[in-house]
Amino acid sequence: MDNQLTLVIATRNPGKTKEIRHLLKDFPVTIKNLDDFGPIPEVEEDGDTFDDNAYKKSSFTARILGFPALSDDSGLCVDALDGAPGVYSARYAGENVTDEANCKKVLKELDGKQNRNASFKCVISIALPTGAALTYEGSCDGVILESPRGENGFGYDPVFFFPEFDKTFAEISREEKSRVSHRGKALREFRDEFDKLIKWIDLQMPVIERNPCKE
Repeated sequence: MDNQLTLVIATRNPGKTKEIRHLLKDFPVTIKNLDDFGPIPEVEEDGDTFDDNAYKKSSFTARILGFPALSDDSGLCVDALDGAPGVYSARYAGENVTDEANCKKVLKELDGKQNRNASFKCVISIALPTGAALTYEGSCDGVILESPRGENGFGYDPVFFFPEFDKTFAEISREEKSRVSHRGKALREFRDEFDKLIKWIDLQMPVIERNPCKE
């Protein structure tokens, strides 16, 4: 591409934006997020799958702003709960509830069940204003404990036991978690293919024709 690529992260989270900027620091790309633009409507995450929600956010942002956009959706899927909480992970115990409340509900639903296998899943969607999109996925398998352990992390980390480390995600550092987590895996897949992604965007992005002014 003649000009440096601009990629919009469909979030106002400065931590997530910083993470993507660091991830792509060696590539010819300018990373922006929603705070770099005027007010735009919120996207309701009402899809049936992580893929649905990630694409809904990225495609809407790309159409509104006219730039390629990235969004992700992720959550916890518990085998014995038929994949729940899944896309409802952030609000499993209700709207605007604490992480602790969500963890307590999962533990209550699993009370008495022997199968406590679970996995974190993440889907990253890169969408263009035309609607074309690519997705990257990552997952991490573990076991739900009977009670929380650890003070780090967020969400379901205190009850998600990772056998390889013999610890919960709330008992390890952020660096350790990023090496094995669902989101870390999806982001690395995205980064490793970024050279190809730039070429794909160059081919797919609409060309804006500018006509010279006529007197």
